[in-house]
Amino acid sequence: MTRSSASRVVLVHVSAPNLVNLESVSKAYPDQVILDAVSLGIGAGQRVGVVGRNGDGKSTLLKLIGRTDEPDSGRVVHTGGTTVAVLGQTDSLDDTATVRSELFGDADSHEWARSARVRSVLEGLFGGLDAPVLPEGLDSVIGVLSGGERRRTDLARVLIGDASHAEPADLLLLDEPTNHLDIEGIAWLARHLNITKSAILVVTHDRWFLDEIADRIWDVQRGDVYEYDGGYSAYVLARAERERQANLAEDKRQNLMRKELAWLRRGPKARTSKSKFRIDAANELIANEPPPRDTAELVSFATGRLGKTVFEAKDVTVKAGDQTLLEHLDWILGPGKRVGLLGVNGAGKTSLLRTLAEAIDDKQPAAGRVKVGRTVKLAWLTQHMEDLDGSWRVLEAIELVAKRVQFGKKEISAGQLAERLGFVGGRQRTFVRDLSGGQRRRLQVARLLMAEPNVLFLDEPTNDLDIETLTQLEDLLDDWAGTMIVVSHDRYFTERVADETWALLGDRTLRNLPRGIEEYLERRAEAGPVRSVSSSSSSAAQEKSPSKATTDRAVQKELGKLERRLVKVEDKIKDVHAGMAESATDPEKLTELGARLAELETERDEIEERWMELAD
Repeated sequence: MTRSSASRVVLVHVSAPNLVNLESVSKAYPDQVILDAVSLGIGAGQRVGVVGRNGDGKSTLLKLIGRTDEPDSGRVVHTGGTTVAVLGQTDSLDDTATVRSELFGDADSHEWARSARVRSVLEGLFGGLDAPVLPEGLDSVIGVLSGGERRRTDLARVLIGDASHAEPADLLLLDEPTNHLDIEGIAWLARHLNITKSAILVVTHDRWFLDEIADRIWDVQRGDVYEYDGGYSAYVLARAERERQANLAEDKRQNLMRKELAWLRRGPKARTSKSKFRIDAANELIANEPPPRDTAELVSFATGRLGKTVFEAKDVTVKAGDQTLLEHLDWILGPGKRVGLLGVNGAGKTSLLRTLAEAIDDKQPAAGRVKVGRTVKLAWLTQHMEDLDGSWRVLEAIELVAKRVQFGKKEISAGQLAERLGFVGGRQRTFVRDLSGGQRRRLQVARLLMAEPNVLFLDEPTNDLDIETLTQLEDLLDDWAGTMIVVSHDRYFTERVADETWALLGDRTLRNLPRGIEEYLERRAEAGPVRSVSSSSSSAAQEKSPSKATTDRAVQKELGKLERRLVKVEDKIKDVHAGMAESATDPEKLTELGARLAELETERDEIEERWMELAD
């Protein structure tokens, strides 16, 4: 059952009952109605993405469905026998336990290591069966893990479930599962979820991830939940069309939706490879829509502000402590360039940005030299929140930087910028001390842009921002003329705002990737798993040993071959069992099949024994 703005429509699934039904559920807090008599259902195998502005009730909806919170009225009904696994925004892991015990309890390794699903999860989240990215592998104590390592452990707990079963829980409730995952990890998670048989309800601001896994979108807005078929691309079209027909939004909002839809249709292949929206309708809606930004005009304007030189690195070496991250780097970052910078955690992305920033104050790197343009005015959006006076109000905090700012040919006021970043109406008079994490992040972005920089370093700018705010930020950046470097695990945002992709691939070089993030993922897959530089104090030393690295690659290669052989043998064993069932009245055939089964089982045992030796 779902709600629309005009009426409530009952969706009847005659083939099978829903796993979970919400029947006229309402939930409110003293200052806000979260859900108002909402009726919804999720069926077996469905993949639902939940979107909406921060604070509109996405996480509350997941808690109600998972029965970790109770509605004020109405009821939540689970079909008998339905199992549910929940990934919340915070975990309930035991600080004194090890990763191994949290994931597998007291089970011996051979009991869970045979599961292809378990091996896939450990490989995707921890780099292998022995979890090399954790300080002490699977024997790491939860209490000493970083926030990202804890998050991965909790996600592994949900995806593994009962390791003795072929599938995890019937319904997975995932609240921001891509947090603390890099681009590779997010791509792996999408592939993994696409082959699981579980139903999935996921809250995420990662639009690429939504497009990859969701076949339905629930849009939570001011107490209502609107339902759309398809992934994020379909949602953008359907919502733009609904708002146009119902005349619910002003022209600038409709134009923004059309602008994003146009980019979805014309953008990188990755954006349209799984599009489910109606192509004819989309093409008609965006027939006269120009590209999101006039690159030539922006470069010309940026050149006028910056001159011909922004940053020019010559034979530069970048270090972090005693470790060399980049060497012999020659790189020219010109006016108007919009660069997406990729690399595994610890590869040196932030160190490279710091090297460029420090050169402005004439602090040069360990070797080589960075030339800086004389008119460079840098603004760096870091992952750390700005420490602001809590007695300031939002608009006051922005106007203290400037009251008006130029974006391309447009000039906008501090209030207009605040509105575009989600501070609408009375929210501009909110005290800074009363802001949530996401609202503080938006205020940080607004103050940074009001300073009128001509060079932007954006380090994980999408943290804590909802999809609506991200869309507005992208639209703002379309009109911003200057040089930009974006470091983000949000693939959609990176592809949307950057025109070039450069990557640190762990070989102390910086490389341009003409095919963008797809090429980066291909290169990383060829390189094999890499330990995080920060995962342990000994990881760097281990990676410096060629013999150890060579051995690891050989072991991983043989493990892969053994796994493929094991799958084939298991399939043959299934075929033999099926043949024996069909030949139950034929003694000679049964004898022949029995001998074949014994051979296959012997082969399987040998493969598993060798696999366990290598794993150990």
